Amino acid sequence: MNILLVLIPVTLLIVGVGVWLFFWAVNHQQFDDLDSPAVLPLLDDPPKPAPPAKTPPHDPTEPP
Repeated sequence: MNILLVLIPVTLLIVGVGVWLFFWAVNHQQFDDLDSPAVLPLLDDPPKPAPPAKTPPHDPTEPP
C-alpha cells in the first residue's frame, strides 16, 4: 500500500510531461501537415547531375 505514495506522484509527473510535450508540439506546428510526410518516400529521387568530363593530363613532351 505504501507503493501508492510513490506511484501516484510519478504517474502524475509522467502525464504532466506528456501533456506539456503535446502542447509544445501543437505550438510548434508539428501537426500542420500530416499528409506530405507519408507520401515523400513514394516520390522519385531527383536525378543526379552527370559527373564532369575528365580531360586527359597534359603531356609536356607533346607540342601544343
